[in-house]
Amino acid sequence: MKKRVVSLLYSTFLLSFIFSSCSDSLEEIIPVEEDQNQITGTTKSGTNANVMMQAFYWDVPDDGNWWDVISAKTSSWSSAGFNRIWLPPASKAHNDNVRSMGYNPYDYYDFGEFDQMGSIETRFGSKKELQNLISSAHNNGLEVIADIVINHNSGGGSEANPYTGGNTWTEFKTKSGLFDRSYDNFHPNDIANNDRGAFGGFPDLCHSKSYVQDWLWKKSNSVAKYYKNEMGFDGWRFDFVKGFEPWVVKEWNNSVGGFSVGELWDSNLDYLTWWANEANSSVFDFPCYYAMNDAFDGNDLTKLNNDMMWKRNPYKDVTFVTNHDTDEIWNKMLAYAYILTHEGYPCVFYRDYEEWLDKDKLNNLIWIHNNLARGSTSVLYSDNDEYIARRNGWNGPGIVVYINNADHWQERWIETNWSNTRIKDFTGNSNWEPVTQSGKWVKIQVPPKGYTVWSIK
Repeated sequence: MKKRVVSLLYSTFLLSFIFSSCSDSLEEIIPVEEDQNQITGTTKSGTNANVMMQAFYWDVPDDGNWWDVISAKTSSWSSAGFNRIWLPPASKAHNDNVRSMGYNPYDYYDFGEFDQMGSIETRFGSKKELQNLISSAHNNGLEVIADIVINHNSGGGSEANPYTGGNTWTEFKTKSGLFDRSYDNFHPNDIANNDRGAFGGFPDLCHSKSYVQDWLWKKSNSVAKYYKNEMGFDGWRFDFVKGFEPWVVKEWNNSVGGFSVGELWDSNLDYLTWWANEANSSVFDFPCYYAMNDAFDGNDLTKLNNDMMWKRNPYKDVTFVTNHDTDEIWNKMLAYAYILTHEGYPCVFYRDYEEWLDKDKLNNLIWIHNNLARGSTSVLYSDNDEYIARRNGWNGPGIVVYINNADHWQERWIETNWSNTRIKDFTGNSNWEPVTQSGKWVKIQVPPKGYTVWSIK
């Protein structure tokens, strides 16, 4: 998407408290009865697919250095546990007063080498700098995800259009000389007046046209194959997929393969599930995003019991707390504690990681996600302030995550995966190391406005 949303600067405050460890005596561990607020449920076994970095934000500096900035971070991101980086649209867009963020594409084959649209380089740098970034990412074990904008184009010249009876801005004569377009490649034309939706008044590409299909994914030098084979991209983030049919993404994926995720900005889970199946692609979990906003900012953690895409199909789900378009959740560390301990494939936002939040805490959660948070999910308890869930383990012991939105410490008895086993909090927010009783019950704690994640010591 293209809409700019002004991001607010978030501050986090570390609260330190001194507390004593609980007794190891099993005689003192007596489970309490489940109360009426306790919620239980189990989902399918989830994946353990590492973590993706959204490696940009809206209006990154317009100095042509962004590819170099990201290249310098690939080693540390890989060490932290990321396995993919998602880049902004990389090819030349329609520039106005400043170089574009890329969401109004003009020449899909100009990555910063042709003098057109008022500049040679893109906002982010040159083609060579992009190739260096991709090589650096690959050398550090990171896949690179391209942001693909194929719903609409911008920057074309005016031409007479027989299908509208007037002039339209649909004449694309590019310096690359590849995938030039005219009115016949956009809506309306001789075979279709429209598809699922246009965006912002931009010329709307017609994917039913064989010429468009050839240049987008079928030809040996199509956009898809050029991005993969010439530039080295490994996967795809498809922009504004509401605007065209899901078979377009499916055909693209069938042509070049790779991980893909669609930006289907909608809270209707049936719609998201249908689209993910039809497109054979992952999809961003907007229902989870909205539920977290209601839960952590609305002080009602029972909202985390809402249905979400990761509960429907964690293998086609990408969870997120913030992106370049929307930044509404204030209690972000609690939100990251949620998505980095639950099923689905989490995406971390650049500014949250590099600027706004505690990087050490995020790295700790990423380590927990990649090493401990495995298996199906059972929600053990939820009320306005508390949420407790258990990952039931798969090729590993699993975890229990305890999230607290109250202003004071809280404690609760819960049922774990383990009998007669000493456990610890892997976040360091609690120094308790209790022993579970033979029936797997144990008492755990959580700091104010905080979280703990428990597993075997």
